[in-house]
Amino acid sequence: MERISSKANPLCVHLRKLASSRSYREETGEFLCDSPKLLREAALWGAPVLAVLRTEGMELPPGLEGRALRSAVVSESVMRSVSPMETPQGVVFSCRIPRCAPPERLEPDAWGRLRFLVLDGVQDPGNVGTILRTADAFEARVILLPGCADLYNPKTLRAGMGVHFRSALYRCTLAELTALLKAADLPLYGAALREDTADVREVNLSRCAIAVGSEGRGLSAEVLAACDRTIRIPMDPRCESLNAASAASVLLWEAARGEI
Repeated sequence: MERISSKANPLCVHLRKLASSRSYREETGEFLCDSPKLLREAALWGAPVLAVLRTEGMELPPGLEGRALRSAVVSESVMRSVSPMETPQGVVFSCRIPRCAPPERLEPDAWGRLRFLVLDGVQDPGNVGTILRTADAFEARVILLPGCADLYNPKTLRAGMGVHFRSALYRCTLAELTALLKAADLPLYGAALREDTADVREVNLSRCAIAVGSEGRGLSAEVLAACDRTIRIPMDPRCESLNAASAASVLLWEAARGEI
């Protein structure tokens, strides 16, 4: 069993950089996760795990034994130096970043559903991770436009609770998105207010893409212009808006209501 005692070990340096730098993640094609829960999810769904650091007593989950990966035991102090968490949970590991480009054509899933959630400028990693987890629960696929938080930021991964290992997640430009929606004859509905805004309860969401904007500014003018219509969530007039994760949860629940 390999043991690492130095915080300056090249693997430790590499993992720290994966945790802290989006450009380094993109350059290397790897990302870092930091909990036993995520390692179990990665093993369960066959994710391409590359290296695992663990403290004494932490075992590899079933599904990773015999794989061609690097595994090493480290001290608590080394783990604290590598993990991005304030209180490390005894395991960090790296994975290969999967392909995030959307397919050439948007096709129904195995159950015949064709529903997407589009994120526009949602910059908080925790919100993005929460939205990914919610979309997974309500069986919608997610497309991120430029300006969103990194899919593979450790905070996004932590909030996603394993969704990264079991769901296809897409990134593309607005031009690519509109071309895909047009080819699939899918309408784009924006969560925003304008003259054509309708109560979300009155709109058929069984076959569509729903766009949710950033926490501060909402949908960008460019995305709003691309929307076929806009929808709103009815709420008490005293409340101005919901944050992106809460709004996405309500919209996805409404879209899936009666199907699950």
